[in-house]
Amino acid sequence: MNTEPNAIPSGRWLRTFRLLVMPFLAWTAISLPSSAGSVPERRGSLVIIGGGERPGRIHTRFIALAGGTNQARIAVLPMASGEPERSGRLQAEEFRAFGVKDVDVVRFDRAEATLPATAEKLMGYTGVFFTGGDQARLAAVLVGTPCETALHRMRDSRGAVIGGTSAGAAIMSRVMITGDQRGEPDRKADFAVVRRGATLTSTGLGLVTNAVVDQHFIARRRQNRLVGVTLEHPELIGVGIDEATALVVLPDGSWEVEGDGSVMVFDARGVGVRESGSHANLGATGMRFHLLLPGDRWDPSAGR
Repeated sequence: MNTEPNAIPSGRWLRTFRLLVMPFLAWTAISLPSSAGSVPERRGSLVIIGGGERPGRIHTRFIALAGGTNQARIAVLPMASGEPERSGRLQAEEFRAFGVKDVDVVRFDRAEATLPATAEKLMGYTGVFFTGGDQARLAAVLVGTPCETALHRMRDSRGAVIGGTSAGAAIMSRVMITGDQRGEPDRKADFAVVRRGATLTSTGLGLVTNAVVDQHFIARRRQNRLVGVTLEHPELIGVGIDEATALVVLPDGSWEVEGDGSVMVFDARGVGVRESGSHANLGATGMRFHLLLPGDRWDPSAGR
């Protein structure tokens, strides 16, 4: 027999537990914050930079979207570069100079990108930044792997920001401009004619779903190139981002321009595209053109 003064007989104890303790535990399961392993769903942003020197406010914007200098965990992916070790180190140093305490250079090859463990490692960051170089190198590592899926999950449901400059900008769209052209290997007549098939494209990450991205745009006179690709894919908006300029794609899908230059937009959605028979020259009537300046905000869904 239990002789403690306040002892409860076993049957009464079980009834008391059911009546008082179990409802409390049920309330706790509903009301307390999620465990450390779960993250509330929220959509993040993209910071797509046209290359060249970057004004400090572009870095500041990226860092703020990643959680601020004290909370941001940024992964620098340098695989587009021909000198990835140097490129990654310099970019990481740049983020640290802006006060970010937690920056890693994360470098892996195609075989490692297919491993779930590599994708899981990426998921722990609040921001991912692609350096410049050759977008084809980066695509060869990432496209079609668990790491690509992880990048989409990070942005779509974890609130992470994904950014990149130059090649790191070009890879953002699913239709990715490679920088090469067909039929003019010496490039003496660099995109002299807007025609079908002149610009070689490949498959990018598709983080931007409604556009095809070009970079170093006005500085390198790439208007003909982007117009041609836009007319070949009139369901997509052609967006050319100049140097020292970023296109910020916000969680609601609207676009905002940050930096010193401009963003050129070619919109052929719903326009009849024509083609001349002999030379595959492309034409269209009613194509819309926008030139966005720093501070401008534009909604692609309402821009038809």
